[in-house]
Amino acid sequence: MFVAKYSAEKQWHDLKITPFQDLKLSPTACVLHYGQALFEGLKAYRRADGKVGLFRPEFNWKRMVEGSQRLCMQAPPKEIFLEAVKQLVQLDQEWVPAAAHSSLYIRPTLIATEGYLGIRPANEYLFFIILSPVGPYYQEGLAPTKIWIEKEFVRAAPGGLGSTKAAANYAGSLKASENAKANGFTQVLWLDIHKKYIEEVGTMNVFFVFDDEIVTPGLDGTILGGKIRDTAIQILRAKGYNVQERKLSLAELIQSNEAGHLKEVFGTGTAAVISPVGRLASDDFNITINEGKTGKISEYLYKELTDIQYGRTHDSNSWTVLVE
Repeated sequence: MFVAKYSAEKQWHDLKITPFQDLKLSPTACVLHYGQALFEGLKAYRRADGKVGLFRPEFNWKRMVEGSQRLCMQAPPKEIFLEAVKQLVQLDQEWVPAAAHSSLYIRPTLIATEGYLGIRPANEYLFFIILSPVGPYYQEGLAPTKIWIEKEFVRAAPGGLGSTKAAANYAGSLKASENAKANGFTQVLWLDIHKKYIEEVGTMNVFFVFDDEIVTPGLDGTILGGKIRDTAIQILRAKGYNVQERKLSLAELIQSNEAGHLKEVFGTGTAAVISPVGRLASDDFNITINEGKTGKISEYLYKELTDIQYGRTHDSNSWTVLVE
């Protein structure tokens, strides 16, 4: 694991790679009481040529910086973040699996460690990175998932932490997710605070394919903008698809489906890459999408993205960073 400390007095110091080990924290550490905690998620891939590559790691650093500003935390500089990821992966590159659909998951984390009881931003932080080999995120793979539309709980509110990868966001999502899984659904589709507009699906961004456009909710402060979301938009637009980032109401979705205009739904995220949705349900309706089959846009995007990540095709956008 990589660790680095920050204090207002010393700035960033004690940067080192150490054996994986427990952290030592004061019982009064600010992260335990006031929730100053952020994390990121990215992967290292075993490419077709045997080399190891990262996919757009600078995106993750930028998002951590933005989240740190919102939580009044001190983010690591870009050179520390990127170099730490590369050196740690290089050292542990034998753990990068070669099996299909597998990768090495990378979890950069930032927490407030100052021992202090009182409501103010901490003056001391710990930045650390851990690694773990992983297989496919969903057992279904690219098979369509079943999603429950959540109408009781909300993930985020305007002016809150929805656009940050704060640990608190995930704690707040667990209840709805567990309820959905207990009823046979893979995840939940989150609505806005008024239960009117669609926001995210589980821990992923969501896309809807209609006759003449592909819609994904715009980033208005309550939605976490993902790297795969951003990449998918670029790929689709370059291919000539009409991709719109706008509000999409649940009523519009239902009406479009009844009129036969809804063709596909899929989620995007680092863990699953592309996750097609075959069924959307709530207590008052049940929608089967594309006869419960994986759609052509989902298949196209999954292949395009994974071919770039695993080095099976030319990366014309220079999204790949080799670990050498």
